[in-house]
Amino acid sequence: MDSESIATKADVATGINLIDIEKSFGKTRVLNKLSLDIFQGELCCLLGPSGCGKTTALKIIDGLLELDSGQIFLGQTDITNTPTQKRNLGMVFQNYALFPQLDVYENVAYGLRRRNIPESQLKPRAVKALETVQLSGYERRQVHELSGGQQQRVALARALVIEPRALLLDEPLSSLDARLRTDMRQEIKRIQRELGITTIYVTHDQEEAMSISDRIAVINQGTVEQIGTPKEIYENPSSQFVADFIGRINFIPVECNESTFSLFGRKYDLPNDMCGFKDYDMVCAVRPERIRILKSADNLPKVVVRDSFFIGAAVRYKLTPAGHTNLEIEAETYIPDELLENGQEISIDIDKNDLKLFRA
Repeated sequence: MDSESIATKADVATGINLIDIEKSFGKTRVLNKLSLDIFQGELCCLLGPSGCGKTTALKIIDGLLELDSGQIFLGQTDITNTPTQKRNLGMVFQNYALFPQLDVYENVAYGLRRRNIPESQLKPRAVKALETVQLSGYERRQVHELSGGQQQRVALARALVIEPRALLLDEPLSSLDARLRTDMRQEIKRIQRELGITTIYVTHDQEEAMSISDRIAVINQGTVEQIGTPKEIYENPSSQFVADFIGRINFIPVECNESTFSLFGRKYDLPNDMCGFKDYDMVCAVRPERIRILKSADNLPKVVVRDSFFIGAAVRYKLTPAGHTNLEIEAETYIPDELLENGQEISIDIDKNDLKLFRA
């Protein structure tokens, strides 16, 4: 293929479908009938706590682990029993897995040499891959001479140079410092969009997933708890687990009757699908930034400021609602002209559209 193929190979992108994937290690069930459709050309993050099965799922897709049951499709092709070397998938590992005895060029060219690509085709492809990750001129550098971010780019170039049908990334930024992680996730998103390649990105970092994903699949105990765009996941979590795992949130026990519930003495209408749940314990969830702080309002709930935290663009307050001395909630607001003092009584306002109810 010509030297332009790395940057224009959107046609290699294809969807990935997992159907009822199961995997156990000994008596421990890691994946429990996990089903997931990854769209062609999208970047989908598998997000979840440590041990939830997301890396196991990625290794099963790549063929590094055998599944116990289920099916994997790459486009229209069933690759469930296809050897890993024949799946044509690019994998970037958490530790990069670069060869320290090889220079940058030879690390990138390694996969092509294993495929017996002739030198006349190998060199332009390796050079183009390094250009794609903005490492032109680094061909003869040794691995130990590179920064962590540069090593990560080499690993990415090595995965891309084989022109894979999809790209798999296993927590590729976890060993980098916070500032470099931010820069590199933007770079990964740039490259993914430029190539139009289907990408699955494993992470436990919520901010990382929210900032680069087209969609996020939240994994819990070996199955998909919810999948959707970052906005959908954040604003309309399908479960208390998802609400708690994505961003900061307050969970507040509430009293319900047939058609309303009470929050800090203020009544709200129950959603239609929850009317009649008066015999169930309910929990109300609200994001800190959705709680509006007012100096004083007679018809709104009163709270007492317990603590405040300056976090750069905003201030986060710990508040105790009147009559609920054992309950503490968080509210977050852009920096006002005057900060609230500990012990100060204020009012809060919460729009009903910003509340989410779950059965406890």
